[in-house]
Amino acid sequence: MKLSRILSNRNDISRRQANFLIASGRVAVNDVTCRDAAAEVDRFSCVRMDGDIIQEAEACHYLMLHKPAGFLSATLDDTHRTVMELISPELREDLHIAGRLDRASTGLLILTNDGRWSRQLTEPRIKIPKVYRVSTAYPISPETPHRFAEGIWFEFEQLTTSPAGLDLLSPCEARVTIYEGRYHQVKRMFHAVGNRVTTLHRERMGNIRLDEDLAAGEYRSLTAEEINLMPD
Repeated sequence: MKLSRILSNRNDISRRQANFLIASGRVAVNDVTCRDAAAEVDRFSCVRMDGDIIQEAEACHYLMLHKPAGFLSATLDDTHRTVMELISPELREDLHIAGRLDRASTGLLILTNDGRWSRQLTEPRIKIPKVYRVSTAYPISPETPHRFAEGIWFEFEQLTTSPAGLDLLSPCEARVTIYEGRYHQVKRMFHAVGNRVTTLHRERMGNIRLDEDLAAGEYRSLTAEEINLMPD
């Protein structure tokens, strides 16, 4: 919301008066004077006029969860347990999931109430890397890395996936890097080359890596450094 609108909404003053107050240097955002009436101010910012609070800053939450198998990446479901049940009740209400995993998959899941921040992780055009450790039912063929690098045709969407990386770890295990987040993408890519994923574990999103000290089902707040990491 624009700063001038916050003032006019909260103080029963006109937009013109709000613009004057801002231009006069009487308004601060997060304790820094702001003279730009058109400045966009989110709900996590504190706004003061002449030292009086106009808008209280809401608390930001950024959580890293080690998702276990068997939990839905959803806020609510009538049939299955969801990852929200693993989070303290006082934190659940405003959280959303930034980049889901299917019920059988495990690994890094990010939950936050900051939509602007989470879009950096999920916006398709940004194409941040998402890294998975994958086990397969059959040995991975020598042609698979090349096929992934070329992109795999998805008939339903009528498109070819963006180039993906595949590093072989053992005959039936690999580390896969994709730059999209299509429905069951990694599993469908392996299916297209005649194989089947048996386990899928997300290790990284952008520059945020799953904390090795987190057991399945545990979570922690992101550090300031992790929050400030921009996608690759």
